[in-house]
Amino acid sequence: MKRLIAAAALALAAASAQAEGVVTYTVDQGFDDVVFGLENAIVGEGLVIDAVSHVGDMLERTRADVGSDVTIFLKADVFSFCSAALSRKVMEADPMNVQFCPYGIFVLQSPDTPDQTTIGFRQFPDGPMKEVEALLDTITRKAVGMD
Repeated sequence: MKRLIAAAALALAAASAQAEGVVTYTVDQGFDDVVFGLENAIVGEGLVIDAVSHVGDMLERTRADVGSDVTIFLKADVFSFCSAALSRKVMEADPMNVQFCPYGIFVLQSPDTPDQTTIGFRQFPDGPMKEVEALLDTITRKAVGMD
Protein backbone atom coordinates (compact mmCIF):
# COMPACT_ATOMS: atom_id res chain seq x y z
CA MET A 1 0.00 0.00 0.00
CA LYS A 2 2.85 2.42 0.84
CA ARG A 3 4.39 1.74 -2.58
CA LEU A 4 1.08 2.47 -4.27
CA ILE A 5 0.76 5.77 -2.40
CA ALA A 6 4.36 6.67 -3.22
CA ALA A 7 3.80 5.85 -6.90
CA ALA A 8 0.64 7.96 -6.95
CA ALA A 9 2.47 10.86 -5.31
CA LEU A 10 5.23 10.62 -7.91
CA ALA A 11 2.69 10.62 -10.72
CA LEU A 12 1.01 13.71 -9.28
CA ALA A 13 4.33 15.46 -8.82
CA ALA A 14 5.24 14.65 -12.41
CA ALA A 15 1.96 16.19 -13.54
CA SER A 16 2.71 19.49 -11.82
CA ALA A 17 3.89 22.36 -13.94
CA GLN A 18 5.19 25.83 -13.48
CA ALA A 19 4.45 28.16 -16.33
CA GLU A 20 5.77 31.66 -15.94
CA GLY A 21 3.96 33.21 -13.01
CA VAL A 22 1.69 30.25 -12.20
CA VAL A 23 1.91 26.96 -10.32
CA THR A 24 -0.39 24.16 -11.48
CA TYR A 25 -1.07 20.53 -10.69
CA THR A 26 -2.96 18.37 -13.17
CA VAL A 27 -4.59 15.26 -11.77
CA ASP A 28 -6.72 12.36 -12.97
CA GLN A 29 -9.62 13.42 -10.76
CA GLY A 30 -13.02 14.84 -11.58
CA PHE A 31 -13.62 18.56 -11.39
CA ASP A 32 -16.19 18.21 -8.60
CA ASP A 33 -13.81 16.03 -6.57
CA VAL A 34 -11.03 18.61 -6.83
CA VAL A 35 -13.43 21.43 -5.92
CA PHE A 36 -14.63 19.44 -2.90
CA GLY A 37 -11.03 18.85 -1.86
CA LEU A 38 -10.21 22.53 -2.31
CA GLU A 39 -13.17 23.71 -0.25
CA ASN A 40 -12.16 21.33 2.54
CA ALA A 41 -8.50 22.35 2.37
CA ILE A 42 -9.33 26.06 2.60
CA VAL A 43 -11.72 25.55 5.52
CA GLY A 44 -9.23 23.14 7.09
CA GLU A 45 -6.73 26.01 7.28
CA GLY A 46 -9.29 28.00 9.28
CA LEU A 47 -10.08 30.26 6.32
CA VAL A 48 -13.38 31.34 4.78
CA ILE A 49 -14.11 31.32 1.05
CA ASP A 50 -15.15 34.87 0.18
CA ALA A 51 -16.33 34.17 -3.35
CA VAL A 52 -16.36 31.65 -6.14
CA SER A 53 -16.10 33.09 -9.64
CA HIS A 54 -17.59 30.76 -12.23
CA VAL A 55 -15.30 31.90 -15.03
CA GLY A 56 -15.99 28.89 -17.25
CA ASP A 57 -19.75 29.42 -17.08
CA MET A 58 -19.39 33.11 -17.88
CA LEU A 59 -17.14 32.47 -20.88
CA GLU A 60 -19.48 29.81 -22.23
CA ARG A 61 -22.58 31.93 -21.64
CA THR A 62 -21.07 34.92 -23.48
CA ARG A 63 -19.30 32.95 -26.21
CA ALA A 64 -21.78 33.71 -29.00
CA ASP A 65 -22.24 37.30 -27.81
CA VAL A 66 -18.58 38.05 -28.49
CA GLY A 67 -18.59 36.21 -31.83
CA SER A 68 -16.70 33.09 -30.78
CA ASP A 69 -17.42 29.43 -31.32
CA VAL A 70 -14.58 28.22 -29.07
CA THR A 71 -15.30 26.41 -25.82
CA ILE A 72 -12.28 27.22 -23.65
CA PHE A 73 -13.21 25.25 -20.52
CA LEU A 74 -15.63 22.49 -19.67
CA LYS A 75 -15.58 23.97 -16.17
CA ALA A 76 -13.47 26.68 -14.53
CA ASP A 77 -13.88 28.32 -11.13
CA VAL A 78 -11.71 30.67 -9.10
CA PHE A 79 -11.94 30.52 -5.30
CA SER A 80 -11.12 33.76 -3.45
CA PHE A 81 -10.22 33.88 0.22
CA CYS A 82 -7.92 35.62 2.65
CA SER A 83 -6.04 35.03 5.87
CA ALA A 84 -6.38 37.94 8.30
CA ALA A 85 -3.20 37.01 10.18
CA LEU A 86 -1.05 36.38 7.11
CA SER A 87 -2.45 39.36 5.21
CA ARG A 88 -1.71 41.65 8.13
CA LYS A 89 1.84 40.28 8.31
CA VAL A 90 2.61 40.82 4.62
CA MET A 91 0.92 44.22 4.49
CA GLU A 92 2.78 45.42 7.60
CA ALA A 93 5.96 44.48 5.72
CA ASP A 94 4.75 46.39 2.64
CA PRO A 95 1.33 48.05 2.43
CA MET A 96 1.41 47.66 -1.37
CA ASN A 97 0.94 43.91 -0.87
CA VAL A 98 -2.74 44.83 -0.65
CA GLN A 99 -2.77 44.35 -4.43
CA PHE A 100 -2.54 40.57 -3.94
CA CYS A 101 -5.54 40.24 -1.63
CA PRO A 102 -7.77 38.29 -1.79
CA TYR A 103 -5.82 35.20 -2.73
CA GLY A 104 -7.14 32.92 -5.44
CA ILE A 105 -6.90 29.29 -6.43
CA PHE A 106 -8.36 28.16 -9.74
CA VAL A 107 -9.73 24.80 -10.81
CA LEU A 108 -10.30 24.02 -14.48
CA GLN A 109 -11.20 21.25 -16.84
CA SER A 110 -10.26 21.58 -20.49
CA PRO A 111 -12.20 20.12 -23.43
CA ASP A 112 -8.83 18.77 -24.68
CA THR A 113 -8.32 16.69 -21.49
CA PRO A 114 -11.78 16.05 -20.03
CA ASP A 115 -10.53 13.24 -17.76
CA GLN A 116 -8.09 15.55 -16.00
CA THR A 117 -8.48 18.56 -13.76
CA THR A 118 -5.95 21.33 -13.23
CA ILE A 119 -5.66 23.32 -10.02
CA GLY A 120 -3.31 26.21 -9.45
CA PHE A 121 -2.48 29.72 -8.34
CA ARG A 122 -0.40 32.74 -9.29
CA GLN A 123 3.14 33.04 -8.04
CA PHE A 124 4.07 36.01 -5.88
CA PRO A 125 7.17 38.22 -5.84
CA ASP A 126 10.14 37.42 -3.63
CA GLY A 127 9.89 38.62 -0.08
CA PRO A 128 7.00 38.40 2.38
CA MET A 129 4.49 37.25 -0.24
CA LYS A 130 6.36 33.95 -0.62
CA GLU A 131 4.75 32.92 2.68
CA VAL A 132 1.33 33.41 1.10
CA GLU A 133 2.49 31.43 -1.93
CA ALA A 134 3.57 28.59 0.38
CA LEU A 135 0.11 28.60 1.99
CA LEU A 136 -1.57 28.44 -1.43
CA ASP A 137 0.69 25.56 -2.43
CA THR A 138 -0.15 23.69 0.78
CA ILE A 139 -3.88 24.19 0.22
CA THR A 140 -3.65 23.21 -3.45
CA ARG A 141 -1.66 20.05 -2.72
CA LYS A 142 -4.09 19.06 0.05
CA ALA A 143 -7.00 19.56 -2.33
CA VAL A 144 -5.69 16.85 -4.65
CA GLY A 145 -4.36 14.51 -1.96
CA MET A 146 -0.66 15.33 -2.27
CA ASP A 147 -0.29 16.23 1.42
